[in-house]
Amino acid sequence: MNQMPDKDIQRLYSDLAWTWPIISPPGDYVADTEFFSKTIKEHSKIEAKTLLHLGCGGGHNDNTFKSYFEVTGVDISEEMLKLARKLNPEVKYHHGDMRTVRLGERFDAVAILDSINSMITGEDLRSAFVTAYEHLRPGGILLTIVEQLGDQFQQNTTMCSTHTSGDVEITFIQNYYDPDPADTSYEATFVFLIRRGGKLEIHTDRQLAGVFRMETRLQILRDVGFDVKQVEFRLPTFAEGESYPLLVCTRP
Repeated sequence: MNQMPDKDIQRLYSDLAWTWPIISPPGDYVADTEFFSKTIKEHSKIEAKTLLHLGCGGGHNDNTFKSYFEVTGVDISEEMLKLARKLNPEVKYHHGDMRTVRLGERFDAVAILDSINSMITGEDLRSAFVTAYEHLRPGGILLTIVEQLGDQFQQNTTMCSTHTSGDVEITFIQNYYDPDPADTSYEATFVFLIRRGGKLEIHTDRQLAGVFRMETRLQILRDVGFDVKQVEFRLPTFAEGESYPLLVCTRP
């Protein structure tokens, strides 16, 4: 497994968390989350009224989820939870790791969206899916997204965008690189060019993210006990030919 030095690791979830609503505002999540909500409603064998969002981050998806469900969120980052509570004061939020958290209650639906990328080993992935299973009522749905597939990973994918809020301007650069295609993780490197009143600060953040073949994900989900269907996630705003697999997983 890839190893990374401690310096400048996971800063987006600690001292740089304040940048998240600027570089990835809640409005950008509305269309996606409406699609996710409707998919859960359409595929659920029970009436889906309650939803547990594992790895909820700053609560941007929850800002739309709460129009469809009574939402409970869990995240490992206290700084992200502060943002989520401010954005969605009516949502119940808990600090916890999606691999180990146990809330002592069950829900009609569970969502693990892009936060599933933080699972970098098969054991991590299995633990997250077991958490989802144990928090679901029979007939309930786990919805999870697949953004990176091991056999389709594009080396050195790089994206750049600029965002403003008041006198703060942030140019956000993302780079994805896999130094060892034989393992199940890749490096995500972020560069923040932050200008406050025109004065430049440069910050970096590095993280490991998980990359698995589809058959690996499906096998783990089935071993946990889920019945699994695959749905293509595509919005009108996507580029031609762009789509992502959604895994709709039912607890029998």
